[in-house]
Amino acid sequence: MDPALLAVDWGTSALRGALLAADGAVLVEHAAPRGLLSVPPGGWAVAFEAEFGAWLSAYPGLPCLMAGMVGSRQGWVEVRYSACPAGLADLAAQLRWVQPERIAIVPGLSVEVDGLPDVMRGEETQVFGALALLGLSQATLVLPGTHSKWVTVQGDRIIHFATHMTGEVYALLRHQSILARTLPADDAAWVVEAFDLGVAQAHAPGGLLHQLFSVRALALFDRQDGPWLASYLSGLLIGDELRAQALPAGQAVVAVGSPLLTDRYRRALAQRGHPVRPMGAEAAWTGLLALAKTSGIVRA
Repeated sequence: MDPALLAVDWGTSALRGALLAADGAVLVEHAAPRGLLSVPPGGWAVAFEAEFGAWLSAYPGLPCLMAGMVGSRQGWVEVRYSACPAGLADLAAQLRWVQPERIAIVPGLSVEVDGLPDVMRGEETQVFGALALLGLSQATLVLPGTHSKWVTVQGDRIIHFATHMTGEVYALLRHQSILARTLPADDAAWVVEAFDLGVAQAHAPGGLLHQLFSVRALALFDRQDGPWLASYLSGLLIGDELRAQALPAGQAVVAVGSPLLTDRYRRALAQRGHPVRPMGAEAAWTGLLALAKTSGIVRA
């Protein structure tokens, strides 16, 4: 079976690519730690050729659709954001061709609330892919990560989203704050009970800045060890992120991301009474193929 599309998710720290058949089958995948941070200015074409040149040589005329930080100001070319509300047709209308009829970049999305802008690049394709795979036209989604995204979809269009720097703040506290002195070097050990307590504590009076110091105090009094405290810290931050959503009672949430992260969010949301439908890497490929078909790059 010949591929119909080369789909690429090119982020800040890594890239992923897949050859997709017209029916959505993933024929082969490729991943590399070659994200935006490792590509020198003006080096995007060289990096792309190094990672995917063999595929394009094997399939002359194969179109490529890319999403993520490759379209940022520091990327291959800057692609302007599409304003919400937005659906697949809006994204398709604003694709930026790097090489005509061969390589295009998805624009990403922006939203503004009370005069404050918010943006996403790459997550929009995962959202539309998850909706297609689950057969949904409206949903609440969370895409956990360094910068978690909470997305509201109605009528097959993203009408609102909000970014939370949960993953980045966790990393900063883990490695560069006073808390780091009592925490283990890595997160290999996840203590479920500690995580659950952190989620619950995030909803207690006092606020996050107060709750965070309890990580330090518990260590000072030798109440808990490093792995327990790291899991508790993760629960505090994810719990505070959930607290900010004010979800209706029983609201289902679609969680899109790595199994490790989606499982933590599933557990945290379950504690608050919200069922979760997890979705993995396949969402990005389904979303990019759907966009390629909407734009006519690939025949529907």
